[in-house]
Amino acid sequence: MNKVSSGVSLVEVTEDRAGQRLDNFLSARLKGLPRSVIYRIIRTGQVRVNGGRAKPATRLETGDIVRVPPAKIRETGRGEIPPAVVQLIDRSICYEEQGVMVLDKPAGMAVHGGSGLAWGVVDVVRKIRPDLNVDLVHRLDRATSGCLLLALNGDALRELNGQINDNQVEKRYLCLLDGKLKQDLVQVNEPIGQFERSGQKFMRVDPDGKPAHTTFHLIQNYTGYSFSEAQLHTGRTHQIRVHAAHLGLPLAADDRYSPAVRQKFWKTQGLKRMFLHAHQVNFYTADGEQQLVSAPLPVELSRLLEKLG
Repeated sequence: MNKVSSGVSLVEVTEDRAGQRLDNFLSARLKGLPRSVIYRIIRTGQVRVNGGRAKPATRLETGDIVRVPPAKIRETGRGEIPPAVVQLIDRSICYEEQGVMVLDKPAGMAVHGGSGLAWGVVDVVRKIRPDLNVDLVHRLDRATSGCLLLALNGDALRELNGQINDNQVEKRYLCLLDGKLKQDLVQVNEPIGQFERSGQKFMRVDPDGKPAHTTFHLIQNYTGYSFSEAQLHTGRTHQIRVHAAHLGLPLAADDRYSPAVRQKFWKTQGLKRMFLHAHQVNFYTADGEQQLVSAPLPVELSRLLEKLG
């Protein structure tokens, strides 16, 4: 069903969209609309699910009716994606089978456009694969590099969303902790909530927040630093960064959760980005087989480890 009244659309969620987040559903439907605008129309109640207010992270179900308000899409030609970026992302595809793509996302590149950004990685992939229905399955921070999981059709999207909801997609990250991890394996099972400071939104360990669980595996200790693997058991915003800071071991060069003096230190070491890389994602294919995809540690991070060693 797709009814329009006074510019408002009432869209029925089809089976292939079941399990998709509301913000991603709108992003796919309103291509070109900045992410910040999508969040605003949800927050102000212009978007409704079955007549009620919803949140960006609301998971949709088959048969849900989504009220989509009229929205002005940015003009064609604005924010044109540079050819060099298209080539870079095309070369960064490390897996593409059965409607699933895994991309080795470069650090510094946002997943979505918005907040002053004319385009994001998803927009670039849609340009590379114009005949496919490209949707994001999970997110990575702009500063984080590595494995980004995308669906290329509705069936793959529904299947991967189901795996995400059932905690069947395993994501592992490589990180450098600013300090010494005292054990080879450390579990952090602390809820995470949001707060504001100086008009900016941050996350922190909060007893009233949402459950969050991260496992840190020590790979190698350097003098005063710990090269580790972080395994996510939940998917909260900035989860690894917040849990690392909670341990008193913020990620190297983290510009949000690390003290300013340490940020300056890492700049003197030549580290111009946060040391966090999504190096593995493990999921099930349409055939029911487990698929592990890896992305190597970027050169600038490998060189830093060599320098520290």
